[in-house]
Amino acid sequence: MDRRLEDIEAHFPASWDGGRVAHAKTIFFKALALEAHRFYGGKIQVLPRAALPGFQWFNAWYTPGVSAVSTGIRDNPDESFDLSWRGNVVAVVSDSTRVLGDGDVSPSGGLGVMEGKAFLMKVLGGVDAVPICMDSRNAAGQNDPDILIDFVRRLSPSFGAINLEDISQPNCFRVLDELRESCDIPVWHDDAQGTGCVTLAGLINALKVVGKKLDRCRIVFLGAGASNTTIARLVVQAGADPARVAMFDSKGGLHAGRSDIEADARFYRKWELCQATNPDRIQGVAEALKGADVLISLSRPGPDVIRPEWVRSMAAKAIVFACANPVPEIYPHAAKEAGALIVATGRGDFPNQVNNSLGFPGILKGALLVRARKITDAMAIAAARTMAGFAERQGLTPERIMPRMTDSAVFAEIAAAVARQAQAEGIARRDWSPEQVHDRARQEIDTANQALEILMTSGVIPPPSDALIQRCLDAAIVGA
Repeated sequence: MDRRLEDIEAHFPASWDGGRVAHAKTIFFKALALEAHRFYGGKIQVLPRAALPGFQWFNAWYTPGVSAVSTGIRDNPDESFDLSWRGNVVAVVSDSTRVLGDGDVSPSGGLGVMEGKAFLMKVLGGVDAVPICMDSRNAAGQNDPDILIDFVRRLSPSFGAINLEDISQPNCFRVLDELRESCDIPVWHDDAQGTGCVTLAGLINALKVVGKKLDRCRIVFLGAGASNTTIARLVVQAGADPARVAMFDSKGGLHAGRSDIEADARFYRKWELCQATNPDRIQGVAEALKGADVLISLSRPGPDVIRPEWVRSMAAKAIVFACANPVPEIYPHAAKEAGALIVATGRGDFPNQVNNSLGFPGILKGALLVRARKITDAMAIAAARTMAGFAERQGLTPERIMPRMTDSAVFAEIAAAVARQAQAEGIARRDWSPEQVHDRARQEIDTANQALEILMTSGVIPPPSDALIQRCLDAAIVGA
């Protein structure tokens, strides 16, 4: 562990209030990201998996021997999962049109996030991943979902699964739904299904802490993008009463009277929620939050998007998930001061990180190990319940409703749960028991971390300097 960063807040003046400290941390981590990425030249590389005991092995790894691999796969395409890296490799594909809170950052602008996703897959899930940022613009300069769909479909024979990432609404819905049906490998949209899975896990445990039942809660969703619409869908499937749910986009409440959404076929997922939720047709967020039990917000970066008075109007023991990145819609200290009992964000420097990084490494690992043909909503819900159960065994408090990313054992448990559900739905090619999946996942996660540790301790991957970190701290103190 890098103890220089273990307690970031200790580096800032003790006189600063919570808002200023939170702002300083945001500046620090942005500065650190730029400095460290420049220092390392990115954060992933390709290294051999196989040994090279001597010169003659080149004849097996390449020509003439490798011809047997090519013809073997030709004769039985499923052999590609065992004779190549395909059985453990994911393509992280994005057109970079909706990256974090920054929007369209140009095709290559998404590389930092896609590399980060690949880094986490390897360290947390023992999964190899390749970041691929592609240009989905057509001749008119518009982002065309058909170009992205065709690209991924043609790319899929090289990979065991596809992780879609940071694709703008409404294209993201059609891209995911068409590829899930047309590809013979899992196609997963992590911003949607991944965030939905992890948020559901956090909500399950938050409700245990406050002693409330999901089917009796009034839940307000702020933001109606790919993430929140999928969260709402999974939460309802898990037992929430849609009549007690209200969702809001930039134009107001979603309900059956929203003819603007009904008229645009591209927003079919939003229209499904319009028909199922908010029967009273509440128009404003402030009105909807009066007496509400839960607020789940994935809208736009804050910190002043959610107003303290809205939180004060909620029911006793209110739950607030403010998960915009990189800055939550309201800082946790402000939501607590306004009366929320449990506050979660997408950031790891605050308690209760509800971030898809807790879900996708184990989910994809489980799908890969049983050679699943897709990842269903039921698989995501199984992962959420497993994640919630893992945290519950550790002991739930208002400040701890989720596992941490350092709880490496959770990812193997998630993999086993996902594999079990895939087999129950008849979409797994391989008949492995949950115990086999768990043990293989655990082994490969440990191996990935051991390899990284060897590279670090040997100096092949050098540590960032004290001077680099100090420059970032100085920037944070001056900027805040």
